[in-house]
Amino acid sequence: MLLPWDDRAYDENMRISDIGSLLPCHSNVDPDVVISALNRMIDDATDGNTVFYDFYTPEEKQAEPALVNTGLFLFRGKPGAPFAVVAPGGGFSYVGSVHEGFPYAAEISKAGYNVFVLKYRLGYGGRVATEDLAAAISYIFRNAEALRVSTAAYSRWGSSAGARMAAAIGSYGVAAYGGPDLPKPATVVMAYTGHSDTSADEPPTFVVVGERDGIVPPSAMERRVVVLRNAGVDVEYRKYRDVGHGFGVGSNTSAEGWVAEAIRFWVQFINAGKQ
Repeated sequence: MLLPWDDRAYDENMRISDIGSLLPCHSNVDPDVVISALNRMIDDATDGNTVFYDFYTPEEKQAEPALVNTGLFLFRGKPGAPFAVVAPGGGFSYVGSVHEGFPYAAEISKAGYNVFVLKYRLGYGGRVATEDLAAAISYIFRNAEALRVSTAAYSRWGSSAGARMAAAIGSYGVAAYGGPDLPKPATVVMAYTGHSDTSADEPPTFVVVGERDGIVPPSAMERRVVVLRNAGVDVEYRKYRDVGHGFGVGSNTSAEGWVAEAIRFWVQFINAGKQ
């Protein structure tokens, strides 16, 4: 459930320093960052907290075996605080949670917010993965009281393929992907994706990319930024020098600190909702 691939065996003696070899679409995989985020989950579990939630029922998983590895990891912030959902990337063939899921969640939760990291179905393309995201958000709304999260001014975060999912639901809503009619997020955070589609009602959006991204050229993201700005959407855009695709939290690069900037962007709209 933690590692990227569902359909292969792992070398149980692999060193954490080699974990980047499991993430072909990613760069700058920092073992210290990975270990810190994993240790956070270990500490939560040791304290008796649930760290993984199934959002599909046992009956649904039995009827559709591809759902068996789906679920949500929870990094707790302050009880009753708004929540974020993070969808890691991996080209819909793996889920890069160890690099751009758990580390994001660890940092966001330190700011006091509750963060869910999505484990979605692999090998079925973007539509099915986005349906899992919609089902996950629906689960959080249904169980917000038990999960001790506020559904007001929530945010969706995604990187690469995960950003396509986050942006698609930001554009068209949970109902367009099989869920109920729920409020759109207060903010969408998109990292290094070629997703270009937009709707007439886009949420505020924070966008990051590396100038040396050979998978998603910055120009692709910049075109979407222009469309959003022309439509009057609040957008912040960051392009980082000497950085390629899949840089995660950007530790020890020019992108370091971008997660904190994205949190500050989101907080503007949390505060606006309180007024």
